Amino acid sequence: MPEGDTVWRTARRLRDALSSGPLVRCDLRVPKLATVDLTGRRVVETTARGKHLLTRVEGGLTLHSHLRMDGAWRVHAPGERWSGGPGHQIRAVLATSECSAVGYRLPVLELLRTEEEERVVGHLGPDLLGPDWDVARALERLLSDPGRPLAEALLDQRNLAGIGNVYAAELCFLARATPWLPVGDLAAPERLLALARRLLEVNKERSARITTGDVRRGRGLWVYGRAGRPCLRCGATVRTRVSGPSSKERVAYWCPGCQRGPSPS
Repeated sequence: MPEGDTVWRTARRLRDALSSGPLVRCDLRVPKLATVDLTGRRVVETTARGKHLLTRVEGGLTLHSHLRMDGAWRVHAPGERWSGGPGHQIRAVLATSECSAVGYRLPVLELLRTEEEERVVGHLGPDLLGPDWDVARALERLLSDPGRPLAEALLDQRNLAGIGNVYAAELCFLARATPWLPVGDLAAPERLLALARRLLEVNKERSARITTGDVRRGRGLWVYGRAGRPCLRCGATVRTRVSGPSSKERVAYWCPGCQRGPSPS
């Protein structure tokens, strides 16, 4: 699933691509938007809010999209072949005279008044990469249920916005806590929030996430995606477990040698 840094990059790419002039094409391929035509309007900006994308258009309108598991926006120059997937997966096309932004497999696509954006993002906690970041407010939300498992609390976008499975696993490792440690038992949680923000900040400009500081292939992450392989710190075998209902299934990774706290038998 795209995480906050990926969505931030996507917003910047859309902002740069669609700021060159008025839209010369608007094709929104979802039934409720089939008759909408934004041709002739300028895109004011595209901004990220957690994992949500808000494309603001002249006239006080916002096109709200969410990438969920495998959605993507691709930008193409005139005449360039679109490469994000088969045509039947395209959900949106916004084009200026200089480029086209094509949205593939977008599970959420809706048009609303810009003044009503809070209806779709107002439930989110402080955004780790946004101007609204407030560590005190994020900490208060994170600790509001002290018995909640740490990874679950980090993944709840109502606490803080932008963390997905990769960062949840890596942050638990860096805190030396298993994903199931009650968040209220975590020592110095404010330091973990500062670390979360720093990791997203340093990774937002690059496509390959690095949390270890090691840019070599296969050594950029401590535990995520490394099930069955030796821990880069202690050599113990990294473990994995799938948990949660099928609609919200999560894969946890952890090192039994480095991380302390409860874990599945």
